[in-house]
Amino acid sequence: MATKVLDITKEHCPMTFVKTKIELAKLSEGDILEVLLTEGEPLNNVPRNATEQGFNVLSVEHVEGVVHKVVIKK
Repeated sequence: MATKVLDITKEHCPMTFVKTKIELAKLSEGDILEVLLTEGEPLNNVPRNATEQGFNVLSVEHVEGVVHKVVIKK
């Protein structure tokens, strides 16, 4: 099982989930993607969209300032 980190803190919707989905597509089943994103639309949309696409959102945690980390298992 591999873990990859994706930093989309400088991206805006809809690119936040597009980039997340591209990275998830590169992973093997069971791999983990840690997505660093900002609060607001990205924090609301990425976990919801990942769940709707059938991925397992393991956690959503505050990192610092407006940055959060969403951990998604493929």
